[in-house]
Amino acid sequence: MEEKAKRIWFDDRYIHLEMTDGRVGKLALMDFPRLNYATSQQRENYELSPFGIHWPEIDEDLSYEGFFVDTEKIYSLVGQTFKRFPEINANQLALRMGINQSLLAKYICGNRNPSPERLKKIENALHELGDELSKVSLTQSS
Repeated sequence: MEEKAKRIWFDDRYIHLEMTDGRVGKLALMDFPRLNYATSQQRENYELSPFGIHWPEIDEDLSYEGFFVDTEKIYSLVGQTFKRFPEINANQLALRMGINQSLLAKYICGNRNPSPERLKKIENALHELGDELSKVSLTQSS
């Protein structure tokens, strides 16, 4: 059965979706940095498919299914880490790792699970960032 979106709207914290079958779901914008930092005009420029929503200008994709995942489910370890350390810029970490920013956002919010190899790559990138930060000195040498 083909799913169809009836209505999409945003508030300060969420993107909301109403389906033609009456279901309503929402996702936190902070889980999707491209959407979170997009202008209203960019957010309104989307395309619908039988499976989800695509924003061509910001290269973001969300599946309809993701809007209806149990919000009480336990986040993945990736999601837990980024929730624990909100100072980490997921977009920049994805760029550093050479992976799609949207894909990392899906790992963080639990819509996709990384392979064991990808999970190790994320872990290594976080460790490298930590190592670099531990070497920062804000005092001048005499």
